Amino acid sequence: MTGPRVLSLYEGLFSGGARVLHTNVVTALHQDGSHEHAVLSIASRARREGAVQHIADDPRYRWLRDAGVEVTHLGREAGALPPEPESFTDAELEVAAAAVRRADVILTLKEQPLGLLLALEAHGLLPDVPIAACLHRSDPTHSGAAARWMGEMAASGRLTTTISCAESTSDAYARYTPPSVERVVIPNGIDLTRYRPKPYERMPLRAHLGIAPTAPVVLFAARFDAMKDPGLFLRAVAAHAARDTRTQYVLCGAGMTVDDPALTAAIAEAGAPVERIHRLGIRDDMPRLYRGADIVALTSAFGEASPLCLIEGAASGATPVTTAVGDAAQVVAGIGLVTPHDPDAIAAAWAKVIARRPDYRAAALAARPRLGADRMLDAYRGVIDGLAERREAAA
Repeated sequence: MTGPRVLSLYEGLFSGGARVLHTNVVTALHQDGSHEHAVLSIASRARREGAVQHIADDPRYRWLRDAGVEVTHLGREAGALPPEPESFTDAELEVAAAAVRRADVILTLKEQPLGLLLALEAHGLLPDVPIAACLHRSDPTHSGAAARWMGEMAASGRLTTTISCAESTSDAYARYTPPSVERVVIPNGIDLTRYRPKPYERMPLRAHLGIAPTAPVVLFAARFDAMKDPGLFLRAVAAHAARDTRTQYVLCGAGMTVDDPALTAAIAEAGAPVERIHRLGIRDDMPRLYRGADIVALTSAFGEASPLCLIEGAASGATPVTTAVGDAAQVVAGIGLVTPHDPDAIAAAWAKVIARRPDYRAAALAARPRLGADRMLDAYRGVIDGLAERREAAA
């Protein structure tokens, strides 16, 4: 490889759309020879939604390793809050310093890893290398201290660029950065060879779950977190199930398990029919789940930017129905429906899609070309090359 050396900093490798997206970018650009990529993860495990996720068990970690990307970590446990700059030990900073010294460009997955760069800067261990923060939220106020760290890095001149997956994200973070920081928007794209309709794969999932071949399926691919508003989804399930006796509801993601007491309590509180709700937890076979669904639902209350589940589901033949968060309305334009944060309105949207299922499916599949990753990868490639050239010119 002759391209620039790129280091991506992750808070941790665990389930989540942003990690899927960024990992896809890193593996694709490493494998096609555009750049030489490496990854440094602050955490080796994450405690989220009542479960511990280990780095070695994460599909993103396996994708990176299989692509030949070097992955190192500091051995921490990721929790609700990112680690403060002052919390890093000398030994951790030594590992991180060795990684950044080899890089021509540094990318951070979201703003949380910027605390590590601030720590390196405070100890005189951060080289003069372009830094770009890859942003995937539309509400920085839920990032804790990390948004402030981004402001500090930008004010010092060390943060050169932000790469946002949505216009709503770029606008939301603009107040934390001065005009000197370049703002780039690169909409999300997906691997269309992975997310595509395979009618023969529709039945195995249904047979495994005991779902009738013709029963409609609503899929909720989200972690059990306030941002995703699972309570609203379950209230919509209750409203929809009261009028529709056939539809089944499949939940997957961190915390979406039968042994999660918080989810069990939320189902009971919503009055949703537990016998028609299938809780599958974290999955590494999402294409198969999307192909078995008729609707991919999103009921998020805040924070979303350009939700991957909506385009992954649509490319697989499911119809996206989402609340109006981030750029979700633009993402599903012409292929799905946008609803207010109201369970009856969401239930009515599901009923509309089920009644006109062939038409909505056809629209989603016709939109597949605009959902692909090629355009996104070209844009990332161009931004990274530009940052590397800027460093060479400064040298």
